[in-house]
Amino acid sequence: MNDWPEGWSGDDRGGGYGRGSASARPESARVMRQVRRGAPPPGPGPSAPPYGAGVPQQPSYVDGQGHGGHDGYDSGYNTGQVYGSPGGRGPAGPGPGRPAPDWRRRIKWTAITVVTALVVTTVGTYFWADSKLNREVDLSKVIERPEAGEGTNYLIVGSDSREGMTDEQKKDLHTGSAEGKRTDSMMILHTGDNGSTLISLPRDSDVEIPSFVGSESGKTYKGTGRHVKLNAAYAEDGPELLVRTIEYNTGLRLDHYVEIGFAGFANIVDAVGGVEMDIPQDIKDPKSGADFQKGKQTLNGQDALAFVRTRYALAGSDLDRTKNQQKFLSALANQVATPSTVLNPFKLYPTMGAGLDSLIVDKEMGLFDLASMFWAMKSVSGGDGTSMNMPVSGSVGGNLKWDDAKVKKLVEQLKNDEKVTVSGD
Repeated sequence: MNDWPEGWSGDDRGGGYGRGSASARPESARVMRQVRRGAPPPGPGPSAPPYGAGVPQQPSYVDGQGHGGHDGYDSGYNTGQVYGSPGGRGPAGPGPGRPAPDWRRRIKWTAITVVTALVVTTVGTYFWADSKLNREVDLSKVIERPEAGEGTNYLIVGSDSREGMTDEQKKDLHTGSAEGKRTDSMMILHTGDNGSTLISLPRDSDVEIPSFVGSESGKTYKGTGRHVKLNAAYAEDGPELLVRTIEYNTGLRLDHYVEIGFAGFANIVDAVGGVEMDIPQDIKDPKSGADFQKGKQTLNGQDALAFVRTRYALAGSDLDRTKNQQKFLSALANQVATPSTVLNPFKLYPTMGAGLDSLIVDKEMGLFDLASMFWAMKSVSGGDGTSMNMPVSGSVGGNLKWDDAKVKKLVEQLKNDEKVTVSGD
């Protein structure tokens, strides 16, 4: 019995010219069943010959549907349909196996990712900035300190240090090449609940050098009642003796110390893109390099340093210079706080780097203390604080003599964190 389908009988294979045939005559085309669309012809169609044992009979494709009837499986190709797209119009939405996107879940995870990135960036920035602070001044070496009052008092010092400057920079900045370093400006900044107060201490102020402990030697030096200019205290034994001398002569406890040199000051100004100042008069001073016309202008680092150092071209000499220093530092703080700096990482990080690299602070100074000082200076420029010189009553031996009565009242108001009513020149 031959189990081969019709057209594949043994006889056909025997006389054909298919594979394995010795004849060169080509194999004739195989006969394929015609697949018809539409309804099947009337009457039963031809069935395939039976298969061997256990092999089910294959479905007929006469009706084009694969089951020989109207209710069978439709492949979809007879009508040009594409799976999942009725009428062949392409995807019409998620099918049974593709649920709709969960937008709430996506938004949630996007928000988590953004917040995490911000937290990581903030924490990383904090540790980076904290590691750059030069905590070199040890206020624990200062002896016989006054009692602490309300609020916080910062001593801000501008030194004439040339450390790290090239000969070309010294020439450009008109700093000269003096060895060591001295104080070029000194200010007390008080922050509290009644606004901020910025008080300049003229470097020619007459002060008494009290007993002190040497910052390097640890040796105690007894006070002899000698009077010197205030900046001589810094030159004699550095920041610790300067703090000791100011506290002794005022009775005001200083909580923190911040110092910046010439080069660092100029670098900060350049990093922020310059500072706009309204200069009230023409200034020309060959010693500081200042050469300005009256009016508003943007000062770069070199110009800014010349501006805050100028005193010989000013009628009030050192007293007028301290006023210019206050104006400029407040304007600088205001410039740093603008959105164009704070929201621009390409400007913010260079500014922070230039500032932190240049500052010398006390060992207890933290970034939050530094930020508090910065915002207090900004508030002074915004009119929410007071700026003044230490009250002066005259001069003695070429030094500026403080007005003892006014200084005493000023210190009391600062200690009690009261609104300052004392005025200075």
